[in-house]
Amino acid sequence: MLNFSFQNPTRIHFGEGQIAAISQEIPLDARVLLVYGGGSIKSNGVYQQVVTALDKHTWFEFSGIEPNPSYDTLMKAQTIIKAQSIDYILAVGGGSVVDGAKFIAAATLFDGNDPWDILAKQQTITQALPIGAVLTLPATGSESNGNSVVTRDGNKLPFSSPLVRPLFAVLDPKVTLSLSDRQIGNGVVDAFVHTIEQYLTYSVNGKVQDRFSEGLLQTLIEEGPKALDPATKENLEIRANIMWSATMALNGLIGAGVPQDWSTHMIGHELTGAFGIDHARTLSIVLPAVMKVCREKKREKLLQYASRVWQLTEGDDNARIDQAILLTEQFFIKMQVPTRLSDVDLGTKDIDLLIKRLEEHGMTALGEHGDITLDKSREILIQAL
Repeated sequence: MLNFSFQNPTRIHFGEGQIAAISQEIPLDARVLLVYGGGSIKSNGVYQQVVTALDKHTWFEFSGIEPNPSYDTLMKAQTIIKAQSIDYILAVGGGSVVDGAKFIAAATLFDGNDPWDILAKQQTITQALPIGAVLTLPATGSESNGNSVVTRDGNKLPFSSPLVRPLFAVLDPKVTLSLSDRQIGNGVVDAFVHTIEQYLTYSVNGKVQDRFSEGLLQTLIEEGPKALDPATKENLEIRANIMWSATMALNGLIGAGVPQDWSTHMIGHELTGAFGIDHARTLSIVLPAVMKVCREKKREKLLQYASRVWQLTEGDDNARIDQAILLTEQFFIKMQVPTRLSDVDLGTKDIDLLIKRLEEHGMTALGEHGDITLDKSREILIQAL
């Protein structure tokens, strides 16, 4: 196992009715900016629960944060923050809203000329407004980590800082019952690939991390399709297990002390930035191709994945790896997401642009070994056709 330092200070309030905990988490003298997306929280009852919890607080609101939050939208929040002396951000929504809140919190106190430099130049964040989160869509794990991704002019870039990790997060599985099938499928796949990025690399004898990861993968494989099945989609226990899996997939625990990949995400970001494809759907397209192209470097872990996650114990090594990749693709199809570029009307003609974007963003040495060059990324994209 590799050396590591681990701390996750986000306090989680999990379960039905826990939105009320906001009233105790945010100081009464805070001036709160409630940020959210397109307004679905007003139709599913979440907004009213938040308003009730903030009854004794001074608060304002900012809406319109879109999926794959845009820099231009997020910067509009600064007008309210300055006019109302906001000193606390409360994000209510899915991962995009939480990601957006993190950028807003960092941009408010950024001491450089252009807050975009936080992403484009990876400038260090030295201060940020405190953040709380009410999660409505389990997927990204953003509610208990310091990661964020923001898009500007087709460039989808990440940043990370412990200073933007939410101080608390409310996870009420009941609020996920109003999600569309597309949102459910995307969320499960996002959590699945987050886990894979920290698991499907090479062994450092991190047995605890591996077993945690395998448990998360199995849970998502078992419960994900049930959340789409009309007979079981209203089951709160199923939603609870998916919600907690998504949080655990990217709160730092399973990635501590083990090598990590993230090439699927970096290539996927370019698909979103260039063509507007849902984040999770880029992952379901790219991951199987990464597995195929990098199978020799990942051979040991692919065999472990085949055995422990899919219970594939018969046949030669290559046959078991092939079957594990096939079962992964079939799981994605069950979750109603694409597994090929052709599924989203992209083809060979689009690959040059994606490679150009990867080069522009410095994504020229990806993967756990840093050996996924632009040529290798091209091979992955060709495999994904």
